[in-house]
Amino acid sequence: MGARWQTPLIRLEDIRKTYLMGRVPVGALRGVNMDVRDREMVAIMGPSGSGKTTLLNVLGLLDSPSTGSYKLAGDEVATLSDRRRSQLRNQRFGFVFQIHNLLPRLTAAENVMVPLAYAGVRRGDRLPRAEAALEAVGLEKRVHHRPSELSGGEQQRVAIARALVNRPSVILADEPTGNLDSASGADIMELIEQLHRYQGVTVVLVTHDASVAARAERVVQLRDGVVADRSGPGMLLASFCRSPPRL
Repeated sequence: MGARWQTPLIRLEDIRKTYLMGRVPVGALRGVNMDVRDREMVAIMGPSGSGKTTLLNVLGLLDSPSTGSYKLAGDEVATLSDRRRSQLRNQRFGFVFQIHNLLPRLTAAENVMVPLAYAGVRRGDRLPRAEAALEAVGLEKRVHHRPSELSGGEQQRVAIARALVNRPSVILADEPTGNLDSASGADIMELIEQLHRYQGVTVVLVTHDASVAARAERVVQLRDGVVADRSGPGMLLASFCRSPPRL
């Protein structure tokens, strides 16, 4: 077990991301330094505008940093070709968003098969893999249902199955429980924890919910585009319980 804590799967050094608002440069990330270990579960928290989603997009190769070093399994991402980055994004990462982005005219299985088509998986192999992914998230009886026939929690499970179908080593989740009621949100987090614990999937999730973040092994606090604090989940939950949010 100790060996996996020696070399980070992901290493960010002085990552900066600047956007132009008209002619005005705006720094979304202002020098982020962060490691993610293989098979670790990390929560990223911070106020609106702190750079959480931008950081997740950089981690998932959906966006490139303006400056800084991003090493993935020891390889400097900036030196990789666009084709290689695309391959890594498709093979290494699975994405779960607050809005599940399911295609409304497709069944659950057909939605899950979409990444397989992009990955070049043979047509005859796609449905069995999609069905297996749906079974893994407890939706084996919803394979042929369209999104409108599923609850919000079931739709998010389809999105997780879609994220898993290419067997990624890393799941990146942006507010995965944000649009769900508390019971459905707890079910989704239980599912993500099981994937992490029993299948060894590395998880990095963005959340505003301290009770969700407390399930992670480590919490990274972002503020104004930099890492403001790193803490264990117990400390975070204790703070949350002492100072509950006002309703």
